[in-house]
Amino acid sequence: MSDQTSVKAVPTRMERFWDSDLWWSFKSHKSAVGAAIVLLLVIITAFLAPVLSPQNPYDLAALELWNAELPPIWMEGGQMPFLLGTDVQGRDILSGILYGTRISIVIGIASVAVSLVVGIGFGLMAGYYGGWIDNVLMRIGDVLLSIPIVLVAILVSSVAQQFLPPAFREVGVAAVLVLAIAMYSWVQYARVVRAQTMVERRKEYVMASRLVGTPARRLMLKHILPNTLTPIFVAATLNFGLAILIEATLSFLGVGMPPNQPSLGTLIRVGNQYLFSGSWWIVLFPSIQLCILVVAVNMLGDWLRDALNPKLR
Repeated sequence: MSDQTSVKAVPTRMERFWDSDLWWSFKSHKSAVGAAIVLLLVIITAFLAPVLSPQNPYDLAALELWNAELPPIWMEGGQMPFLLGTDVQGRDILSGILYGTRISIVIGIASVAVSLVVGIGFGLMAGYYGGWIDNVLMRIGDVLLSIPIVLVAILVSSVAQQFLPPAFREVGVAAVLVLAIAMYSWVQYARVVRAQTMVERRKEYVMASRLVGTPARRLMLKHILPNTLTPIFVAATLNFGLAILIEATLSFLGVGMPPNQPSLGTLIRVGNQYLFSGSWWIVLFPSIQLCILVVAVNMLGDWLRDALNPKLR
């Protein structure tokens, strides 16, 4: 009889995730599960808008003015396929919501990504080098934080659009919005990374790496940065919902997406003009979609903050 011991297979990364405390916490948190399902449905329907929408709201030639201000399908005068009614241009409200949600999500993701790159880079440099670099970067952040975020975004958006050539103003408005939101949001990431970097750079493994001649760039990216990702990930999730709200606010104030490329904020701005004329559905349904999207993101962010907090375990 051979005395052979069975060798247990090494679990894959996905198997380790299914067995992790984070996944168990997510499964046991009903609010997080519900928010994730809602957010997933909103994202899927938004990016499948060309397939699901009965109308392309960007194609002005396809709009028919005799279908303007039709009520929702369950009210008298409603018509198929306009389930949620139409606006004053004959644009299907449901189609506008799906396409507008896609724009809002893309701008939110892009602005968070830009602020992450800038904030992490500045935070690593400020925390690792210290001195005048730390003072200059943090004072710039203090100045930006002393101004309300909406005012910073409006200022950047207005200045950028004035300097853009007229032919590129409508094309580059999304990039300008991303820049305007990221100009303010990077400060939070930079402060978190700076604080973590100042702690990590005094530890033995960092000092040992410096003694053997590891370049500062590699030391910051390969050794210090991974230890700062947990609070950054939580902040990025919460700031994603904030970025969508800021974009909607700017579009509502008229310095965001134009009416021919409507985001949720643009749809709310247009519909608000007809709120008291009886066409309440033009502003109500885009507002509900915006609330659902932001609340779902914030609920996930709140769960993630609690799940990754070692003091609550």
